[in-house]
Amino acid sequence: MGVIKVNHLRKTYRRLVAVDDVSFDVEAGEIFGILGPNGAGKTTTVECIQGLRRPDAGAIQVLGLDPTTQAAQLRQRIGSQLQDSSLPGRLRVAEAIDLFAAFARHPVDRDELLARWRLDDLRAQAFDNLSGGQRQRLFIALAFVNSPEVVFLDELTQGLDPQTRRATWELIREIRQGGMTVVLVTHFMDEAEHLCDRIAVVDHGRIVALDTPQRLINGLGLPSVVRFSTSEPDLGWLEKLDAVESMARDGESIELRGTGPVLALVASELVAHQIVPSDLQVERPTLEDAFLALTGQEVRR
Repeated sequence: MGVIKVNHLRKTYRRLVAVDDVSFDVEAGEIFGILGPNGAGKTTTVECIQGLRRPDAGAIQVLGLDPTTQAAQLRQRIGSQLQDSSLPGRLRVAEAIDLFAAFARHPVDRDELLARWRLDDLRAQAFDNLSGGQRQRLFIALAFVNSPEVVFLDELTQGLDPQTRRATWELIREIRQGGMTVVLVTHFMDEAEHLCDRIAVVDHGRIVALDTPQRLINGLGLPSVVRFSTSEPDLGWLEKLDAVESMARDGESIELRGTGPVLALVASELVAHQIVPSDLQVERPTLEDAFLALTGQEVRR
């Protein structure tokens, strides 16, 4: 059952069309990702869904509520970590959680929240004294203060070190397993590929693709790259394989591009010719490759 329903959403800023006829549903208990280049309309879409911006056209329902007319009711049931946030410099970590909890009908236990997001040792630290990663963890924790049914996370792991980033991924998975629905806006392709059940790719205010990460990758027919080394002079027979599209050679280094089970077919053919390279490897297409194929290579500002 869809907990978020977006139908023909449109939002403009004077002549700029930020969101142009966007429609999608988010199912209960899934991690739904929204990807797109800078200025694609991701954040505007999510802000409209949360009732932070008023759309020019279209209909939105979140947990059966209209964010435009029932924003106060909705905010008691959702959590939000925005891309750009700040707090008073002298406000301490524990005080910030207490402040947000004061507005929640069903606040999470403060000590539990501090421990979960590795903030326990920072409870007495003022906001101004926190590092960028510590501030990010605090903002994430604040998104969960009110025991939300749906949580919106915009650039979840921005500024976090690799260890904290991976730990945060595990916490998000645990939260989802508890039944919460997560909407994740991110520029990190590996994050989306690891966490998201489905992904909407947004470009120029429109959804250009929506599917599971693996189906997005597979559906574009992007080639895999097989690499190995050999001194064998004649490898023309490899180019005749149906799965192989091209072959390049630089000395003993061989690079083959192809689709389908190209690694298995190449390996089988090498063994048949009594060639067993120790460095045989494959580079499969990633979500980043699919993203670039869908949105182009140009740099957005």
